Amino acid sequence: MPAPGSLPLFLQISELLIRDIAAGRLLDGEKLPPERDMAAGLGIAVGTLRQALKELVAKGMLVRVQGSGNYIRAVSDPASVYALLRLELAAGGGLPTARVLSVDLLPKDARLPAFGDSADGHRIRRVRYLSGKVAAVEEIWLDASYAPVILAGDLSESLYLYYRERLGLWIARAEDRVGQGPCPDWAPPEFPHVAGAPLPQITRVSWGQDGRRAEASWTWYDPEIARYVARLK
Repeated sequence: MPAPGSLPLFLQISELLIRDIAAGRLLDGEKLPPERDMAAGLGIAVGTLRQALKELVAKGMLVRVQGSGNYIRAVSDPASVYALLRLELAAGGGLPTARVLSVDLLPKDARLPAFGDSADGHRIRRVRYLSGKVAAVEEIWLDASYAPVILAGDLSESLYLYYRERLGLWIARAEDRVGQGPCPDWAPPEFPHVAGAPLPQITRVSWGQDGRRAEASWTWYDPEIARYVARLK
């Protein structure tokens, strides 16, 4: 059974396929394996796979040819839950999942870029996985004006999906700055870097549909596992 807060399994599979298409691991016009073989390879039921493929058809990313099979159609800017997630496995793609470590309402960290109207923010610390591999640790701050309380058990693996469905907040755009920073001392033991070790660090500011800076975050990622990828179209 999926963990609490995780996406339904068919959506996880559709998101995995979308990211593999974006990374070029599945090519435009490529024929997918027979559904039973593909489902067995993914360790899921055929019915679950068909639900995932139905999502790709709806997004214009898959063409079903009667009597022939399923064919990939690569499109620009697919409507993905993880469209703004720029971390991928070193080989490309990878299914994003996350585990929440803590959620706290605190005065904003003065080192963050300016965002929001409140002096306080909801600080969310998480471990980020890509296809089950520990890829990064994240510290996300949401301006407190968007919600009086956020409970860890209510969060989905896609925070932006949670924002939309629970808070009525759409993240319309984001700006990332990639540099280097020390591994935080709160990183859990499963993240294989000691506190203070230099790591690639992403500093992000995100804007809501109202034009306000709603969120700021830091992500420290393992360069042996993940890459920061921005595709220009």
